[in-house]
Amino acid sequence: MTTSHILLHRLLRANLSPWRIAGFIVSNLLGLAIICAGVQIYADLRGLLHSEGNVIDTGYLVLNKRVTASTMLGDSRSDFTADEIADLKAQPWVRGVGRFSASGYEVRAGIEQGGRGMSTMLFFESVPDSFVDVSAADWHYEPGQREVPIIIAKDYLTLYNFGFATSAGLPRVSEQVMSGLPISLRLSGNDGRQMQLTGRIVGYSDRLNTVLVPESFMNWSNEMLAPGASGQPTRLIVDVSSPGDVAIAPYLEAHGMEAAGDQSGSTANYLLKIGAGVVIGIGVVITLLSVFILMLSMSLLLEKNRPTIHSLLQLGYGFGEVSAPYRLVVIIATAISLICAIGAVALLRHAYRPALEALDTPGASIWWSVGAAVIVSVISLGINLWSVRRRIYAAWR
Repeated sequence: MTTSHILLHRLLRANLSPWRIAGFIVSNLLGLAIICAGVQIYADLRGLLHSEGNVIDTGYLVLNKRVTASTMLGDSRSDFTADEIADLKAQPWVRGVGRFSASGYEVRAGIEQGGRGMSTMLFFESVPDSFVDVSAADWHYEPGQREVPIIIAKDYLTLYNFGFATSAGLPRVSEQVMSGLPISLRLSGNDGRQMQLTGRIVGYSDRLNTVLVPESFMNWSNEMLAPGASGQPTRLIVDVSSPGDVAIAPYLEAHGMEAAGDQSGSTANYLLKIGAGVVIGIGVVITLLSVFILMLSMSLLLEKNRPTIHSLLQLGYGFGEVSAPYRLVVIIATAISLICAIGAVALLRHAYRPALEALDTPGASIWWSVGAAVIVSVISLGINLWSVRRRIYAAWR
C-alpha cells in the first residue's frame, strides 16, 4: 500500500468510533455463536433419535383401528374405508399415506442350522416401496423370481435368540448371520396350489411388528394364490411432517385410531426441532440487530465524511478507492466475529462430547455449525457492503 493510500485510509476513518465497531463484533459474535450452537446441538442429538439401520423412518406413523368389544362382536369395522383414508390425507400434518397389503394365503417358513432346524407359520405384509429405506437393488422383486427379499421386526430375532433358541438348544445368531441364512418358504393357496421359494432377510425394523415383502411380490403372489382376496386395509403407514405434532393425538383419539410402536422418539425429535428452532431464531434476531448496529455506525461515519468523500471523488479518486477503507472495516469486523463464534462452539462441543460418547453416538460433524455461521456471515457482510456502496454513491450525487 502506497503512502497516498495510507493517508487516504486515515483521512476517511478519522471519525470512526471503535466502540460502535466493538459493539457490532460482540453482538454479531453472540448471535452467530447461538445460531451455531443450536445447529450443532440439534445435529448431534438427532442421531440419538434415529436407530442405525432401521428401515422404517421415525417420520412415519403406523396406524390401526383400536380394537374394542364392539369390534370383536362385529358391530364396528377394523379396516379403513376410502372416505377415512381421504380424510386422513387431507390433514395438514400428513404428507402421504400408504396402505398395508396382507397375504391371502398360508405361509410356512423354515431355517436349518447345524443339522437342526425350525419352521413356523408366518404372514406377509407389504407397504409402498417409497416407505422402506432399503437400497433398490436389495428391495427388488420380479414376478417368478425364486428369492424373496424380507424385512422382519427386530423383536422377532430377539424372541428367537432368548426364547426359542434357548429352550430348543439352538445357537443364537446375530443380525448379520441371520441375513446370510436362506429361509425356505412354502406358500399355500386356498385352492391347494403351493409354491416353494427362498427368502432372504435384507433389513430389520424396530417400528413394525410384521414381516414385510416387496409390494411387487405381494401383488403377484396374491394374484397367483389368492385372487380376489384383497380388501380394505387394516393398517396404514403415514408420512407426517412432524411426528410429535400436538394435532395428531386428538385426531387419532376422535377417529378411534392408534399409532403402533413406541412414539417417544418421534415426540422427542419434534421437541428437539422446536427447541433448536427457538434457539436459532434468537440467534438470528441478535445477528440482525448487530447488522443494523454496524449499518448505523457506517452511515453516521459516512454522513460525517460526506464533504470529504465528495471532494475526493471530484479530484478523480474512484468509488472503489474511496469505499475501500469502510469495506475493510466491515470485512475485518465480520471475520473476527465469525472466527470467534466458531471457536466458541468448538469449545462448547468439546465440553459435551464425553456425554455423547457415553450415549454411544459419535455426533454430527462440526461442519454443520461452521456452514451455518459462514452462510449467516456472508449474508451479513453482503448487506453491510451494499449499505456502504449506496452511501458512497449518495455522497457523489
